[in-house]
Amino acid sequence: MKKMLIGSIVLTTVLAAIAYAVVPSADAPTPAQVAAARGKYLVTAMGCADCHTPMKLGPNGPEPDLARSFSGHPSELVMPPAPKLPPGPWMATVAATMTAWSGPWGTSFTANLTPDPETGLGKWTADDFVATLKTGRHMGRGREILPPMPIPAVKNLSEEDMRAMFAYLQSVPAVKNLVPDPLPPADAR
Repeated sequence: MKKMLIGSIVLTTVLAAIAYAVVPSADAPTPAQVAAARGKYLVTAMGCADCHTPMKLGPNGPEPDLARSFSGHPSELVMPPAPKLPPGPWMATVAATMTAWSGPWGTSFTANLTPDPETGLGKWTADDFVATLKTGRHMGRGREILPPMPIPAVKNLSEEDMRAMFAYLQSVPAVKNLVPDPLPPADAR
């Protein structure tokens, strides 16, 4: 009898452990939440906000404008022509917002990565985002993505990581901000 009782307790314990492992708890993260968390980690580790979130002057100097996280170059900030650099080892200039860059490629403005449907990634699919990062072209087929976007590095991410980054960016607050188109180099205008 004692053996049967011990066997019954062991069997009950094993079955309970199996049931617990198979049945997710009510507060277990969904696959979409897991992907977005991985995406947040990647976007943070790779410093995407460094260029895609405008800087503003705060009480201690320049700081990210968190009300405009991932919204790209501020549409109301019309940039003057980039300063001409003297011959030498320097090849680029950057706006104080860190959202406008100028060099031999012309002037580029960091994109709005928020899910705003009119000015950001709101109408994009994960496939569009992956194609952009893999090819270095807008939506995988449009214009070339310009510096300082590190396409040579990010195109090496796994597709799973790219999709996780997109999932995270779709979870941030949408900011309506129409970023200007890039400008060609001064000598090409």
